[in-house]
Amino acid sequence: MDAQVAPAPRGAGAPDRGAVTVEAALGICSVIAVFVLALVGTNALIGHLRCTDAAVEAARLVARGDRARVDEAVHRMAPAGAVLEVQVDGDVVRAEVSMPLPAQLPGRWLHARAVAVLEPGVEEQVVR
Repeated sequence: MDAQVAPAPRGAGAPDRGAVTVEAALGICSVIAVFVLALVGTNALIGHLRCTDAAVEAARLVARGDRARVDEAVHRMAPAGAVLEVQVDGDVVRAEVSMPLPAQLPGRWLHARAVAVLEPGVEEQVVR
């Protein structure tokens, strides 16, 4: 005699095989994605703060007439790959430090600017 298997009951007591696994996998992926975005954002914020510090230091050094130490200071303070641009217009020094964002955000650059006024007697040293 052949035994017949009764169909699984439907309703409140029916097992949801695999549903919890899929929900858990989606939840874990979402948490990881948010964590990665938070890390990239934090890295960009820290890079911007370092660029700002480097721009302020560069503007201050040029305003004091210590142009020889500018590149060293920016290299030490700014993130790797940062670019310095200094403009002297009359008695105003403008320094801008730019850096590309990490590979996760292609085509984006961070810019930090600082302005300083030349100290008296420094105009002759800066114009060279």
